[in-house]
Amino acid sequence: MDKDNQIVTKTKAFASRIIKLYKFLNNEKREFIICKQILRSGTSIGANVRESIYAQSKADFINKMSIALKESSETEYWLELLFENEYLDEKAFKSIYDENCQLTAMLASIVKSSKAPKII
Repeated sequence: MDKDNQIVTKTKAFASRIIKLYKFLNNEKREFIICKQILRSGTSIGANVRESIYAQSKADFINKMSIALKESSETEYWLELLFENEYLDEKAFKSIYDENCQLTAMLASIVKSSKAPKII
């Protein structure tokens, strides 16, 4: 995998959205607990994907991508809580939630295909 890969690009763009969401929650909504959690998990997705570029082995690559997948799932949870507790309106929630779900699906596919035995 290289830095021009689609998952690398998408997770970095998502991390930027998460940073903007953090600033909004912190400054406008005065929410200080969940916003820190979502900042950590939402930016960690891309960080782990980026780390996977230089994985030392296939197992290390799968591990990094699996961590990114877990962080994506955690981010989904925080987004749901923010919406259910009225920190996000439906339009904002749907937009970022859908993007997170797309990343989760991509990461799950990468992990699954990486674990599959190679057929020669």
